[in-house]
Amino acid sequence: MTITQTYARQKFDEFNKLLFDSSLPEIPISIGKAVSYVGICRFKRSRTLFGRVQLYDFRLCFSSRFDLPEEEWEDTIIHEMIHYYIGLKGIKDTSTHGKVFRKIMDALNSNYGRHVSVSHKSSPEQARTLREGRPGLRVVAVVELRDGRSGVKVVPRNASRMRAYRNGLMLSGKVASVDFYLSDNVFFGRFPNSSALKVYFLDKEEIGKQLEGAVKL
Repeated sequence: MTITQTYARQKFDEFNKLLFDSSLPEIPISIGKAVSYVGICRFKRSRTLFGRVQLYDFRLCFSSRFDLPEEEWEDTIIHEMIHYYIGLKGIKDTSTHGKVFRKIMDALNSNYGRHVSVSHKSSPEQARTLREGRPGLRVVAVVELRDGRSGVKVVPRNASRMRAYRNGLMLSGKVASVDFYLSDNVFFGRFPNSSALKVYFLDKEEIGKQLEGAVKL
C-alpha cells in the first residue's frame, strides 16, 4: 500500500493514545514523493539566551513513492513518533538513533509486538528503482571499526562494486561492519566516489545527523 495523509493521521492518533499515553500534541503531517526517505520527523532548532538548544515547529513527512505492507507503514509512523517524543520533551540522546531512541523503540517492540527499527530497509526492487531513477543520489558506505571509530565512503551505485568494497574492508580484520545507505544529502558530495578501500573518519553523531532520512540498502 501507499500512504495517504488520512491514513497517517489516523495512525498517529491511534498510536499516540496506545503507545504514548496521548502525550504528543497534534502535529502537521505531509505526504510527498521523496525517494531519499520513507518517513522523517522535521523540526527547527534555536538556542536560548543561556545556550540551551530548543526544538520547535515539528512536522512528520512520509513518501508515497514507497509501496509497503501496512505493518511496515505503521512501524515507520511509530519510528517518527519516537523522534517527535524525544525532541518535544527536550531529551538529550547520544546520537540520532542513540541510547534513548533505542530504549524507547525496544520497549515498544517488546510490549506491543511491534518491529520498529532504526532505519527502513528497502526491498531489492525498491533499492534498484531508487538507484536507477535519481542520478543525484549517492550510495554512502558507513564503516564501523573495531576500535570504535566510524567513517564514511561514497561508492559507485553498482551492486558488485559495493560488495567488493565491503569484502575488501572486512578482510582487514579491523572493520566491524559496513552498511550502505542511499542519500541525496549534498554533504556527501565532498567525498570521492570510487571503489578505493578508503574510509573518511567522522564523528558517529555527525554521520547519523547527515544520514537522517536516508534509505538503508
